[in-house]
Amino acid sequence: MVVLRIAALIFEPIVVSIPHREQIMKNNEKQIAADIYQAVGGKENIRALEHCATRLRIILNDDSLADKKNIEAIPGVKGYFLQTGQHQIILGGGLVEKVFAAMGHDSDGTSVKDEAYVKMNWLQKSVRILADVFIPIIPVIVAAGLLMGLRNSFFNELPENILVITQVLTDTAFIFLPALVVWSTFKRLGGTDSVGFVLGLMTVAPQLPNAYAVGSGDAEALEVMGFAIVGFQGMILPALVTGIFGANLEKILRKYVPNALALVVTPFLTVTISILVALFAIGPVVGELQSLIMAGITSIIELPYGIGGFIFAPLHQLLVIMGLHHSFIILEFNYLGEGLGNPLNPMYSATGAAMIGAGVAAYLKAKSSENKGTIGSSILSTSFGIGEPLLYGVVLKNPKLWAANLVGCSVGGGFVMMVGLKPSLVGVTLIPAIPAYIGQGLGLYLTTILIAFTTSFVLSRIVLAKD
Repeated sequence: MVVLRIAALIFEPIVVSIPHREQIMKNNEKQIAADIYQAVGGKENIRALEHCATRLRIILNDDSLADKKNIEAIPGVKGYFLQTGQHQIILGGGLVEKVFAAMGHDSDGTSVKDEAYVKMNWLQKSVRILADVFIPIIPVIVAAGLLMGLRNSFFNELPENILVITQVLTDTAFIFLPALVVWSTFKRLGGTDSVGFVLGLMTVAPQLPNAYAVGSGDAEALEVMGFAIVGFQGMILPALVTGIFGANLEKILRKYVPNALALVVTPFLTVTISILVALFAIGPVVGELQSLIMAGITSIIELPYGIGGFIFAPLHQLLVIMGLHHSFIILEFNYLGEGLGNPLNPMYSATGAAMIGAGVAAYLKAKSSENKGTIGSSILSTSFGIGEPLLYGVVLKNPKLWAANLVGCSVGGGFVMMVGLKPSLVGVTLIPAIPAYIGQGLGLYLTTILIAFTTSFVLSRIVLAKD
């Protein structure tokens, strides 16, 4: 009953405001776009514009013309912050695409990336490139993870020939993950997509000894001139380096190969040289480096008694605030590529649940219906994995509330590692992630969310009671 009462209190102002929000969603994207233009100093002040899944990202000629209060007051805007020279306006999935289209800009977003990189340090640039490479791959991994959860729960008792079909659905994305990484790296660095994809497929070609089989002793590496050659199965970092090498090689060749020969010679030399370098140099050297890095990080995350989770979960939220959280994305893909399961995903859900706990406490403390509506809508969006409005708009505004939330993150992360929760999933958290946990520890996942939420909520109530 208590849970139902809290839910009713939170969502009542949201329900009341539905007609207003429906009006926005139906036909008011142009008005939102016009309001944003006015709040950032006019269309002529915008140097570059793009959007991600939930946010508009704007580079301005004169940052001083942006009015934070006016931006946050625009109906439909769920939050705003300035980071590495980008004015990031949180609109949420669906609405952001419509507003972006209403603003009349080309949707490829290339210019804003170039402009943003100018104001980034080397670490921020590296993390941003990693994000640009791996984020386009996430949808297929999410789909495969969800299908794997359903298969593990409902389809294991099917006849063998039907199980093969389900394995095609669930395993293909993971088998060809190195190929996807090479393709995405080529695309991000300005190489030819198709050349990158074919090069990536070559790294996991069935003619090469399977890296998993070689590692388990079921197969032997291919000996060529004293080099031990294996496929790139599970090798995410070598695939990334191969993509970087190949894309840059192709760009160099474009400068020197005559136009009359470019169509044939450039892709031929790019693929031939790149695959040889990948198999004979990148694979052995970077593959060993990946193993060492993974072993070191895993040893920290998997410290006994959940200590690694206690440390990592709040650390991740700190990195989100600094814009460096995408640095862990390659680690997540490595976990999945090696078939280990991804313990970071449930820890991300724990941090989201902790924010919701702090948000509910703030909601109960709020006095005005306007504040309640803002906090309630932020809680709702966080439940579906969009946490920026709640983090920046509510939690970070009160240091005590943020501290209570961090404790909830820590306790939830510690529980994840104590019970060994490791789904085959990346990219989605909280409610959207539930189907992927079916057959992969759904009860433990829901318990993680409850623990993180309750810890944060109780502590937040205590600290807010003293304000």
